[in-house]
Amino acid sequence: MTGGVAAVVVAGGRGTRVGGDLPKQYRSVAGTTVLRRTLTAFTSHPGIAAVQPVIHPDDEGRFAEAAAGLAVLRPAHGGATRQASVLAGLEALADRAPDIVLVHDAARPFASPALLDRAIAAGRTGAAIPGLAVSDTVKVVDGAGRVAETLDRNRLRTVQTPQAFVYPALLAAHRRAAAAGRHDFTDDAALAEWAGLSVAVFEGEPGNVKLTTADDFRRSEAELLAGLGDVRVGSGYDVHAFTEGDHVWLGGVKVPHTQGVSGHSDADVVLHALVDAVLGALAEGDIGVHFPPSDPQWKGASSDRFLAYAVERVKARGGLIAHLDVAVVCEAPRLGLHREAMRARIAEIAGVSIDRVGLQATTSEKMGFIGRSEGLVAYATATVRLPWATP
Repeated sequence: MTGGVAAVVVAGGRGTRVGGDLPKQYRSVAGTTVLRRTLTAFTSHPGIAAVQPVIHPDDEGRFAEAAAGLAVLRPAHGGATRQASVLAGLEALADRAPDIVLVHDAARPFASPALLDRAIAAGRTGAAIPGLAVSDTVKVVDGAGRVAETLDRNRLRTVQTPQAFVYPALLAAHRRAAAAGRHDFTDDAALAEWAGLSVAVFEGEPGNVKLTTADDFRRSEAELLAGLGDVRVGSGYDVHAFTEGDHVWLGGVKVPHTQGVSGHSDADVVLHALVDAVLGALAEGDIGVHFPPSDPQWKGASSDRFLAYAVERVKARGGLIAHLDVAVVCEAPRLGLHREAMRARIAEIAGVSIDRVGLQATTSEKMGFIGRSEGLVAYATATVRLPWATP
């Protein structure tokens, strides 16, 4: 593919000002990593044909997890400076030779489709950057801390990304700067100006904030969660009878046992109950509606597919999973040794942290069909947060 619009997402920084050992682009905001939010904004835009991430060489594993399932190009490795990282991304696009390239910081995860529309349109002029008018009065202060000058705020703009350029012109400017030993440009617009390009300004977005400090993360998460005020709780139940075999599947974990479990799929009562709980919170039926047992394609299927599907239904509606909880009732097998593995596997499938997964195991005190070791039962609840929808 050649031509069209491509995006370079710069994600190679260490983000030390936010604190901790994890680079900020791999931290979560309301359950989703910053980098995944950023990449999704670009991969989901119909006007962008290719998304080229640029990452730190040490972050291959983190990147693979954050970008799983997204239509992005193989990541390029960044350099010692942001400028070097952008050049690496531009060079990685050379074979594709896009007409327009957007350069965006991974730490700005809230760029809207409308902002990307404006960037693409403005980029066709040659070079353009999103800017916001300055509302505060700005003073120039001298070395003694005294006001030296008051600037005309009507002429000032704070600058954001994505910055948009005709691709060949930006690549040539970056190569020229590198050859000249200039590695000190803090954004691509400054480099473009140095190279003689005329840079236009288009309207940015107040919500297109750059996450830099721990306070930025707290504020952004609070704002996101404030928009997910439709809190729902769904319940699920599943039961399966024992049959011949040497193991049972519970919570996505293969648990050794003297019997197996009968069922059309892998008969994982834990995951089946969770699927019903999540779908119930969405008011979208139950597992049988979406995966009919009469359909032969689900015979012997791994139930992690069903839970992953239910979780994707939540995400498709702009929501998130707040908590999952399961109670398993059986006389055997004993689940104490497998509890943490089950929690970890459920968390992995649902894309949540393990502290959002509860799991209890108990018996029926030898009463009923469970007490007779004829089968086992799981009860589940799912707490889901969704945006309020107007009827």
